[in-house]
Amino acid sequence: MDTIPLSAPILMDGATGTELLKRGMPAGACTEQWVLEHPQVLLEVQRSYVAAGSRILLAPTFGANRASLERRGITGQVGEYNRRLVELTRQAAGEGVLVAGDLAPAGLALVPFGESSFEELVAVYTEQAAALEAAGVDLFVLETMTGMADARAAVLACRSVSDKPVWVTFTCDDEGRTPAGTDVLAGLIVMQGMGVAAFGLNCTNPQDTAEQLERLTPYASVPLIAKPSAGLPGACCTPEELAALAPRYAAAGARIFGGCCGTTEAHIAALGRAAAQVDFTAFPPVERDPDVIPCASEKEARFITPDVDVGETIECTPDLMEDILAAEETSPQGALKIAILEEDDLDIFAENQYVVKDALCLWSDVPELLEKALRLYQGRAFWDGTGDLEEEFLQRMAQRYGLVLL
Repeated sequence: MDTIPLSAPILMDGATGTELLKRGMPAGACTEQWVLEHPQVLLEVQRSYVAAGSRILLAPTFGANRASLERRGITGQVGEYNRRLVELTRQAAGEGVLVAGDLAPAGLALVPFGESSFEELVAVYTEQAAALEAAGVDLFVLETMTGMADARAAVLACRSVSDKPVWVTFTCDDEGRTPAGTDVLAGLIVMQGMGVAAFGLNCTNPQDTAEQLERLTPYASVPLIAKPSAGLPGACCTPEELAALAPRYAAAGARIFGGCCGTTEAHIAALGRAAAQVDFTAFPPVERDPDVIPCASEKEARFITPDVDVGETIECTPDLMEDILAAEETSPQGALKIAILEEDDLDIFAENQYVVKDALCLWSDVPELLEKALRLYQGRAFWDGTGDLEEEFLQRMAQRYGLVLL
């Protein structure tokens, strides 16, 4: 699927962390370090998933980025950890099973809520993505994403070091909100615009997974991923209960199936059997209105039309936050336009973009400034066509950052 030698439905693996805990890993331990000290335990878990039918194993590199490792007192070993963890998973995979590099939230708070910049976050992920690429992973899976900044930074990082597929899954509650408050529909719109090969949900209640995938269906142009949790060991969703949801996941657009916390090889085997019985050709293609154009802010999905009214252009002054709030309160069109006129505007925009909820038209007559603003913006912006920028450049921005061209 999208340059990997597998066809739908694709069965991924199940939980790693909860299975390691059942086999002796102490609660609160650094998973990556413990696995390297107890490699046979990981091999046992992963081989059980292969025997259950999994054709993609996630290397246990979830926390093997610099920021997460340093919080554990482990420095200067990003390359070594990722290489060894991928090598272990490759041993378990055997022939015909792909190995994915697993990237997860780095735990860095960005300005103005913390001390890190977006580019520092990108650098953390780029270091890990480069290590995973050097280790020979077949694809990248960005999972348990809780907010847009980590997801966007990780996508940019992976695409800067590799042309292999990038899959992204967010985690959410029963209302479709991540722990950071992002609507997963906004997540789909942004990630899809940035060119990910698949999008979905993990570490989410099985029933909530179904309901939220159904919200995504009308707007998804990539395969969806269903990788729900089953709860803590011995509790919650049984293999049979999870498998019973497979047809509903499939009808919602899921073509990739797996399990998160609490799932076992029994869950994966049951899910695989259920998915294999689904007639995917029976689902009609989703019809989309070309005049309904998805955009998104950091937390909200927004929809515009080709003739959207952006109101008066807002400049990046010290009053930008107040100007954004006033524009969104008084403008019924649900869109606003912010101009980036000089380098200093970028810092002001970066610190105030988080209050944007409506669809955003980003504008600049300087290509370098527009790209920097698009890189900083934790949503999917649009271009209203009023500037004099070259089409080739705009197409590049659309491909790299999801810029919607009207």
